[in-house]
Amino acid sequence: MQSPHRRAIERVPLSSNTPNIYFSRYRLKSRAHRLNAASPRREFEGALIQVGEGFACLHPWQELGDPSLDKCLADLQGKRRWPIVRRALRCAELDGAARLNEDWMFEEMEVPRSHFTLPLPDRDQVALALENGFDTIKLKVGQNLVAEGLFLREASADHPTLRWRLDANEKPTREDIRDFLLSLPEAARDQIEFIEDPCPFSEEGWQKLHRETRVSLAIDRESAPNLSTAKSAQVVIVKPALDEPWLLAESAAGKGQRVVVTSYMDHPLGQAFAAWEAGRLSLQFPGLVGTCGLQTHGLFEPNPFTEALGSVTPEFHPVAWTGLGFDELLDTLLWQKL
Repeated sequence: MQSPHRRAIERVPLSSNTPNIYFSRYRLKSRAHRLNAASPRREFEGALIQVGEGFACLHPWQELGDPSLDKCLADLQGKRRWPIVRRALRCAELDGAARLNEDWMFEEMEVPRSHFTLPLPDRDQVALALENGFDTIKLKVGQNLVAEGLFLREASADHPTLRWRLDANEKPTREDIRDFLLSLPEAARDQIEFIEDPCPFSEEGWQKLHRETRVSLAIDRESAPNLSTAKSAQVVIVKPALDEPWLLAESAAGKGQRVVVTSYMDHPLGQAFAAWEAGRLSLQFPGLVGTCGLQTHGLFEPNPFTEALGSVTPEFHPVAWTGLGFDELLDTLLWQKL
């Protein structure tokens, strides 16, 4: 199966005819004390960029191997060697084409449902997720496996139909995560859909972990460059802010893996791009993409962009108008020429 967009996706515009680039910095502040095991920060700096008529988001996570925002902006003017920069340019290209034609990119598109993201064990947040209609929760683990295990035992017993996705960001050792999973009651372990980046990647180590625990393993960008080649994972996490979704989905389909598309816990504009790519993959690869992780704006203190996306529910509600939306809000920002 060949995609009609594949060559365009792999191309990065480098000619002297590239339109002027503008940027507008932003800062997001998390509601929780930390958003994952890799970062203790609560404030996150990024930038929206405008290339011609198109917009995109740059939201680097240096803890996960990205360059700094300043390096991303410098790379945007130069060789464009960083994946996060190339993908932002691709987003701006697609968004710009739609805006020029006064098209809304989500027109007649069905975006997959999402899980609820839980940065820390919190029974009140579990209750909120259930109240808002979620049936799957993604819990960040790896800071305190003993406390996290106790929380999972109690929460799974209280809500036996709830599905759990765990994300360890490769922080524990293979032995520690194995012991953590095997310490859970069988009923609780059966409610775990998968554990993402459970420990530092190795084909042999991950295969052994899966055999010992019978818990599905998901591979994310922290395990790059193994993302497209790993056979020991049962699930592939695709982040459109960094990854070319079609290529990874094609690879996953060939190996019988499932695909979960997630945002990069970035600006709502970047979140919208991830949602659009998830909807497009669902059309291109029927049955491959399951419940995704696209509803992350609720992790941050509100601003006009997060409020435009509305309440955090399993259904993604894109902001209408042209391109990826947010037309009026983008017009209110102060832009600097790069």
